[in-house]
Formats: sequence, C-alpha cells, structure tokens
Amino acid sequence: MTKTKTKEFLFSIEQIPSLLYLLKWTLICAVLGAIVGSVSAFFLISLEWATDYRESNQWIIWFLPIGGFIIGLSYHLYGSSVVKGNNLLLEEFHSPKKIIPFRMAPLVLFGTVLTHLFGGSAGREGTAVQVGGAIADRLTKILKLTNRDRKILLIAGISAGFASVFGTPLAGGIFALEVLILGRIRLDAIIPSFMAAIFANYFCHIWKVSHTHYTISNVAEMTPINVLWCLLAGIIFGLVAMLFSKSTHFWGHLFGKFIKYPPLRPVVGGVILAVTIYLMGTTKYIGLGIPTIVDAFNVELNSYDFILKLLFTSFTLGAGFKGGEVTPLFFIGAALGNVLIWFIPLPMGLLAGMGFVAVFAGATNTPIACTVMGIELFGIESGVFIALACSTAYLFSGHSGVYSSQIIGSPKNNSFLREKGLHLSEIKDKRTKHEEFDNH
Repeated sequence: MTKTKTKEFLFSIEQIPSLLYLLKWTLICAVLGAIVGSVSAFFLISLEWATDYRESNQWIIWFLPIGGFIIGLSYHLYGSSVVKGNNLLLEEFHSPKKIIPFRMAPLVLFGTVLTHLFGGSAGREGTAVQVGGAIADRLTKILKLTNRDRKILLIAGISAGFASVFGTPLAGGIFALEVLILGRIRLDAIIPSFMAAIFANYFCHIWKVSHTHYTISNVAEMTPINVLWCLLAGIIFGLVAMLFSKSTHFWGHLFGKFIKYPPLRPVVGGVILAVTIYLMGTTKYIGLGIPTIVDAFNVELNSYDFILKLLFTSFTLGAGFKGGEVTPLFFIGAALGNVLIWFIPLPMGLLAGMGFVAVFAGATNTPIACTVMGIELFGIESGVFIALACSTAYLFSGHSGVYSSQIIGSPKNNSFLREKGLHLSEIKDKRTKHEEFDNH
C-alpha cells in the first residue's frame, strides 16, 4: 500500500482525526489553563488582601469616589473597546470582528481590586471570565487559529476563568458551553471546555489558593409535598434573579442618561455608596460577603439581607465599578433561602444551598451549570432539590439576564415568546400571540 493510500485509509477511520483533535486541544488547554489558573490565583490573593485591608481600615471607604474616578478614567482613556466586559466576549463569539484587546485583562483586574478595596459591592466571576477570554483570544492570534477554532478557544477561556476562581471545574466547563446561547449547549467544544477548566483549577491550587467550602448538613426526604415546596422556592428564586438583572440594567441606564461623562458615573455612585455605608454602620453588604453566605447555612439572618445586597450590588455595577455578579448572587440566593424557612418547611441549609445556585441560574440562564455547581459544592445528596430549584428559577426569571448579549436559541416559554436569534436586550416585555415555535 502506498503512503498516500495508507494516509487516506487512516483518516477514513473517524477515531484517528479525533485522536489528533484531542491531543491538539489538550496541549492548547494545558497552556491556557496554566496561564489563566495562575492569574486567577493572583487575583484571588489580591482580593483577599483588599478585603482584609478594607475591613481593618474602614476609613478607606470614604475614598470610594476617588477609586471610582480612577476606574472610570482608566476605562475612558484606555478601555473604551473593552468596556462591555462579558458581553464583548459573547458578541465576539456570535459575530467575530477583531481580536479582543489584551488590555481587557489588566484593566478589569485592576478595576475589580480597587472596587473591593474601597468598599464597592461586586463579585469576581466577571473578572475571571474576562481575563480568561482575553488570554484565550491572544493565544488565537499567536497560534494563528481558524475562526472555528477561535470560537472554541474563547469557550475554553471562559471555562478556565470560571472554574479557577470558584474551584468548580465541572460547572466551569458546562457554564462556558451553556452561557453563550440561551437554551442551547455547544457540545462541539465540550472537550476543550472541560480540559481548560480542569487545568486552570489545577494550576490555581498549585499556588496554594483555597476556595470557600459550604455544607448542607441536613437534606429533606424526597416526597411529593417536598417537591412542591421546592418548586415554590424555585419560583421565588427566579423572580428575585429577574429583579437583580433588571435592577443592574436600570442603574446602568440611569447613570448613562444623566451623567454623560463616563468617569464621573462611579464618582457619583461612590459618594452615594460611601454615605449609605456610613449611615448604616455596617460593611456587611459590600465586597463579596462570604461570611454572610457561610452563616446563611446555619444561622438565621435578617429578613432584609438579600434585598440590601441586591441593591448595593446592582447600584455598584450600574454606576460603573468593576467586578462580577456571581458571588453577590450567591449571597442574595443563600440569604433569601435562609428567610424562606419562615414558611417553607425544608431545612435551612438546604434552602440556602438551593438559593445559592438557583438565583445564579436565573440571572445567567445557565441551569445545568448551576445544578452541577451545587452538586460539586454541596454533595450529590441535595442534587435533586438543587436541580429542581435551578430549572424552576431559570423558567421564572423570564427572558432577562445579567448578560444582555446572550442570544435566544430556544425560548423558555413558547406561549410567551416565539422569536429566536434575538439578544436579551432586544426582548420587549409583552406577550406575543400563541404560535408554534420552529425548534429545529
């Protein structure tokens, strides 16, 4: 058999190209994971330092307007092309135009640490995802990948950032596949997404960075009545997720409408936040809020904790400060679940854990990733309750979300919405006629 025929024979066997594909992406994702995991470790250490310094020197909160001006001015001068953040990653995936500027990574890292240092209420997921996406797209240019491979690498960058910052490689891998198109999952990138998440999480741990552990000490028996209680909780979680998404967009629109010069928006927001924090006499609702999240599983919280965190975070992000939404969503969901024990007869820890991931699922439209995250964080014992809460919250959060550039692949409710291919930002809050949706 000649060399040409031998080559043709080998590539006629589907597993040979699959093996080459696997080796290619294992190597690329190992490099990507090592870089993103190491940057995430640096980021998490920086956030811990910023939080500890702020809590030990609370006078620094009065400098929040100055910190806001620095963040706003840096983006105004150097980051106008990356100010969309996570939405830019989604837009470049759906409609590729140009390589994402690498400056996205240092700008969002710097802005997020400053936000936490001076007392803003924000998270960390958005930062890690943007860092992962920016680094992945830089590798696209270096490796001269095709447009199809570029999309796959962007997915891998998102999964690497998410997985390493939360210590959840399975959820990170699924999140990147699920978040791009509402109602659809990109299975053509499943191997790179999981590989990048696993490598990034591994390299983050190499730097001795630990993640917060949560425990659901008591799981209820799975009975028909408890299923109904779980669905009721999921409905409430979904409505609160929708409230968070709409609040964040509302504050962003309000600041943009009345303050035309972008660097001044976080200045005004910083003044309002600093005065409010001073008058309230507590720093409970700023920063990540991890101590309160931990308490939500075992200690009865104030009935208003979840709504105050929602207001502080949506206002902070809407004013132009940097950071993610996810950890505040954990706070909001866990605190809300803690309160639901007043009229839903399920264990406190279980309700807190359900809310922890379900509000996140509703706000980001990623119920499968959030279900897997719940299982990774809390154990398989609560898996059925977690899955029901996340899927119900996803349905009842409506066609809203923190990522306005998400494209609708499959509507959540065909009787309400029949169009596909729309961005969430294009959805009008009105009921359409009952027509069959062509779900091909």
